[in-house]
Amino acid sequence: MSPDAPITLSGHDATIAAVVRVARGGAKVALSDGARAQVVAARAVVERLAQSDEAIYGVNSALGANTGKPIPRDQLAAYQHRAVRARAVGVGPVFPTDVVRAMMFARAAGMAAGGSGVSPEVLDALIALLNASVHPVVPSKGSIGVADLAPLSHLALPLFGEGSAEYRGEILAGSVALERAGLRPVALGAKDGIALISANAATVGHAALVVHDASRMLDALSIAAALSFEGFRANLSPLDPRVQAARPAPGQIEMAAQFTLLLAGSSLRQTGAARRVQDPLSLRCVTQVHGAALAALRTARDYVELELNSAADSPLVLADTGEMLSTGNFHIPGLALAFEALGLAFAHAALVCVQRCQKLFNPALSGLPLQLTTRGPEHSGFATVQKTLTALYNEIRHDASPATLDSLPVSEAVEDHAPMAPYVVAKTAAIVAKLRYLAAIELLAAAQAVDLRELPQAALGKGTQAAYSAVRARVPRLDEDRPLGPDIEIIVALLAAGGIATTDTLSK
Repeated sequence: MSPDAPITLSGHDATIAAVVRVARGGAKVALSDGARAQVVAARAVVERLAQSDEAIYGVNSALGANTGKPIPRDQLAAYQHRAVRARAVGVGPVFPTDVVRAMMFARAAGMAAGGSGVSPEVLDALIALLNASVHPVVPSKGSIGVADLAPLSHLALPLFGEGSAEYRGEILAGSVALERAGLRPVALGAKDGIALISANAATVGHAALVVHDASRMLDALSIAAALSFEGFRANLSPLDPRVQAARPAPGQIEMAAQFTLLLAGSSLRQTGAARRVQDPLSLRCVTQVHGAALAALRTARDYVELELNSAADSPLVLADTGEMLSTGNFHIPGLALAFEALGLAFAHAALVCVQRCQKLFNPALSGLPLQLTTRGPEHSGFATVQKTLTALYNEIRHDASPATLDSLPVSEAVEDHAPMAPYVVAKTAAIVAKLRYLAAIELLAAAQAVDLRELPQAALGKGTQAAYSAVRARVPRLDEDRPLGPDIEIIVALLAAGGIATTDTLSK
């Protein structure tokens, strides 16, 4: 597919890769003919039932604590505007532009499935807003994962000329942003407001970006660990395919294969190259730990792509039978639990990363100079980096603590359970960002260990040599003490840009 090709929404094949292309690559979005037909058919059901005597939640019957109370027919459209305004209760730091774009795409993808009953004009307006790069200002606090009502309300306000939006680097009133982009406000009809906000697109869009970033981060951690194998002179027998096949835990064999590729051609494969018969567990068991993280990552991916392609609305429009049914499909404990598991798995990966660094600093275990400096006790080398490692791990450990059980009843206790999925995804994103610092520190420490071993680059594996060269092209070997914080930031930027990466972990 051409990088400039638009992403066409069909209602059933949206992917995380598509979210990333739209959110960060600026790809345009279009609606397929089949999806448009689904939307039109569902809309006809809404318009018919809205005028009937059958009580439909959020259409001709009120929301929340007023459930069951009828809405006058001449107020159906006005009620949808009020429903959006009343739920724009988000506060706190606003989501960055890429996350907002991911949210917009996720909601459009869900609407394309047909079950929302949204007006085609409203869906077209949302896609036009996205394609014009008009980005609603969306506060990050306010959703508990029982539909992202607050963030999606802020997302929806500019569609009808209210709220605020960013356009070409400037924060504007929603009406002004529309005018400058050459767009017009859209009028909401029956159910349109609920269709825009009664979904989990804010969580799902953000989650898609987190899965993408986590995949790259797991690659970076594996590359850093493989370079530590070189610097430590580790025993490669745990990578033997026969060892892995003896206990084929999910993700483990694939991780061992990745390490084998990274270390292909390494002198560690020569008889007697390893210094120890058995290495510390942070080296010997890295495929077990990273394999578990890969398995958790795949589960998270599956839940995200399920949500991207589902009609999770309530009420759900069934165009084939002409019905609208109350549902609980907006409830996403499965996604929340998947991201809790992902955060815990990555916290384990963080712990073994810190432990590998500590082993490299310790002469009794590594056989290298104390704190990776040959300058003796009057120099510190990597000594105080241990504090940075510990501080980062402390925060990761805290972020990995489960949050999905910490909810309270709302809406007169009718909504008496919430998975807290938005915060679970947000704290997983924070873990991924901090892991980038840990991986950067390990890459610097491992490269220093390689230098102190005086290993020729030809002695390194194909992947580890590439990683070593990328580090050394930007940061020189540590000789005289110097501030290491800037060195770490340089490698963090390299990792964020994808400058040290293997193939996509999720494709394995």
